[in-house]
Amino acid sequence: MKIVSFIPIKLNNQRLPGKNLMSLEGKPLCSYMFNTINSIELIDEKYVYCSDEKIRNYIPTGITYLKRDKYLDGFQVKGLEIIDFFVKDVDADIYILTHVTQPFTKAESIKKGLLKVMYDGYDSAFSCMKLQDYCWYKGKPLNYNVKDIVTTQNLEPVYMETGAFFIFKKDVFTKLNQRIGNNPYRCETSQIEAVDIDTYEDFQFAEAIARFLNGK
Repeated sequence: MKIVSFIPIKLNNQRLPGKNLMSLEGKPLCSYMFNTINSIELIDEKYVYCSDEKIRNYIPTGITYLKRDKYLDGFQVKGLEIIDFFVKDVDADIYILTHVTQPFTKAESIKKGLLKVMYDGYDSAFSCMKLQDYCWYKGKPLNYNVKDIVTTQNLEPVYMETGAFFIFKKDVFTKLNQRIGNNPYRCETSQIEAVDIDTYEDFQFAEAIARFLNGK
């Protein structure tokens, strides 16, 4: 069983230019996920998938740089298209897709999802956060009755994808064109792991979290 991880990354970010190389508590943002993936011994091959060879300066030993088509840096390109290119470039039985914009993702969370796919009959796994609160969707309550309001601990939980990682068997993508299959494992992560950096405000929040985790 061949297990491959890949970290797609571009350096022409739109909302926060250059964010993936910005210093977060003394380390480039991208290095957090690079180091997390590098620590997982179950992975046979580990790749950074980027069109700009400048990223080589930030990739640690143990992870391979794979140059991707510059077309994939386009702002209109969807994530599934990036996966399609990678799957055609590198063969595997199980793929692990992670993103550098979620620096606090734990290796233990990724390994938990991977083991579920490897041994417990799941065809995929994804990071998510459990929301057990009063939620609305399209102008209507999603998980509670406004005429019979129960306590939050008795609410039906809602699960939000965090996007930190997706783990899937090859045929989930090649046959279904999906990164989540028909029998996925929901890998619950903490709110800290779910922190995602898209804007400068997000980055400032992440800096506060990083200082807290470093005991400052």
